[in-house]
Amino acid sequence: MELTLLGTGAPAGLPRPDCPCAACAACAAALGPDARAATALLLDGVLLLDLTPGAAFAAARAGRSLTGVRQVLLSHPHDGPVVEVPAGVPQAGRVPDGRELTLLTGHRVRAVALDAPGTGYAVTGPEGQRLLYLPPGGAPAGLEEPAESYDMVLADVVGRPDALAKLRAVGAVGPTTDVVAVHLDHDVPPGPELGRRLAAAGARAVPDGVTLAVGAYEDVPDVPRRTLVLGGARSGKSVEAERRLEAFPDVLYVATGGSRNGDTEWSARVSAHRERRPGSWQTVETCDLVPLLEAEGPPLLIDCLSLWLTDAMDAAGAWDDAVWAERGEKALRERVRELTDAVRATRRTVVAVSNEVGSGIVPSTASGRRYRDELGRLNAGFADECEHVLLVVAGQAVVLRG
Repeated sequence: MELTLLGTGAPAGLPRPDCPCAACAACAAALGPDARAATALLLDGVLLLDLTPGAAFAAARAGRSLTGVRQVLLSHPHDGPVVEVPAGVPQAGRVPDGRELTLLTGHRVRAVALDAPGTGYAVTGPEGQRLLYLPPGGAPAGLEEPAESYDMVLADVVGRPDALAKLRAVGAVGPTTDVVAVHLDHDVPPGPELGRRLAAAGARAVPDGVTLAVGAYEDVPDVPRRTLVLGGARSGKSVEAERRLEAFPDVLYVATGGSRNGDTEWSARVSAHRERRPGSWQTVETCDLVPLLEAEGPPLLIDCLSLWLTDAMDAAGAWDDAVWAERGEKALRERVRELTDAVRATRRTVVAVSNEVGSGIVPSTASGRRYRDELGRLNAGFADECEHVLLVVAGQAVVLRG
């Protein structure tokens, strides 16, 4: 199947009309591939998924025509004025959930039920290629396991990363599935930042007007096995770390800070983190990281290494100068080495969070300076074993490696 993307943006397009936000302003200034019309797909010139304003002109710009379209299907409710149907194009309709429509051209279209208003469409081409198209804000409901992998999935990756997680959980998205982000809005700055976030989810974006061959190999960046996310207090490092795994199922969240009974401020922090995480994630509270890294299993999100170090220094007696000099420093070095060796050898996907310290005020106490120095050494050692290293400053991720 040949797929032409007449648009890849949100229903209002990108930039949004009269929107003063930074993302829309950047799109308006740069135009080019960052400007996007509302998402609409043309399959083999015969099937149009979503009829949007200017579809005929968009097809012409892409070197295509709508004159051969035999079926127009809508995937979601359209706000705003009624879209004029181009001359010769059939009236748009919708297939009831679970029903299948067969075109004379040999294309089979099955309506996929969603957990939000709208309809997804699974299309099988005459030669057997399989494509899944999901509307904005929608994820499949009632998926059965195991499922056959699609050759291509087009979905709202930024707005509903959990849709990808659901599809991956049942095998509908596999290692060879080409995941293309559509319905792109102004929630993420266009350009490199959008590409970085999508790559972390195993997806990509393409400009409007591009024609893709469903089932053809695409060189999409592999999701890194090991990532370290650094940042200062309230920098957004935990949000960045969680974002990197929200498109994957069965994540194990490793909390190294414990519950700290009686500390209401800490409890509030823990609750905020828990509410932000997908409901399918599991949580374990432990500082015993090496066995988790050595075991097979789902991705790990470790939050955070700085609290792990506090526990390790407590166990080594690092706060007592005599103990530190006699055996504590050696014991801590050994434990850090065991951790970094486990990171090097792990076969699990790992995203770890740590504080970046030492760039500001020098601690006034010897113990504070010792902790600062050891955290710097731990971060450097852990980063050496990671394919991706990020520094989050004011909510913005700066790529240090990868």
